[in-house]
Amino acid sequence: MISTCPRARRERRHRRHAIARSLTHAALAAGLLLAAAAASAEQAWIKAELTLNLRTGPGTQYRILDAVKSGDLVTILERAESWTHVRLAEGKDGWIPAGYLDAQPPPTLRLVQLEEEVVELRGQLETVTADREQLRSSNESLASNDDEQATRIAELTQENMRLTAGQRWPEWITGGAMVAIGMILGALWSRSAGRRSSPRIRL
Repeated sequence: MISTCPRARRERRHRRHAIARSLTHAALAAGLLLAAAAASAEQAWIKAELTLNLRTGPGTQYRILDAVKSGDLVTILERAESWTHVRLAEGKDGWIPAGYLDAQPPPTLRLVQLEEEVVELRGQLETVTADREQLRSSNESLASNDDEQATRIAELTQENMRLTAGQRWPEWITGGAMVAIGMILGALWSRSAGRRSSPRIRL
């Protein structure tokens, strides 16, 4: 009896672990099934100008859980002969009479959605317009900078030419003076040579 107690305890622990694993696997499987069902579930809206009772079962004899009205979005879980099993947006599920669901939102809700889309598109347009104006301003600024740089380059070019001409002015004066002196010396030499070579006539 003493030797079998540890073995019995081990077996009980093993069974508890096996049961826990089985429950964990079952919970995971159930979660996956629910997620798959939610992903593939059909959605619909309650038709306009209606208020329907949400019941615990497919019939008027079942207890009322809540009420759904026009524009409420529900998820279809099951369809019976004249009843539809749905889940509300807050998670509560029940049965409503069939034939009062529409795959498209009611006009009032659609109008609200369209107004929201218009507001969103208007905001996007304003953003694009602001970006365009900013780009235009940047282009004008760049063009102005280009004009200023071109003007500055022209001014620097003229200044460089003026400075270059000023630096060469003494050279031009020296060259002109040398030419003038050469011409004067040449003229004097020519006159002197002419006088020496002219014959004298005596009377």
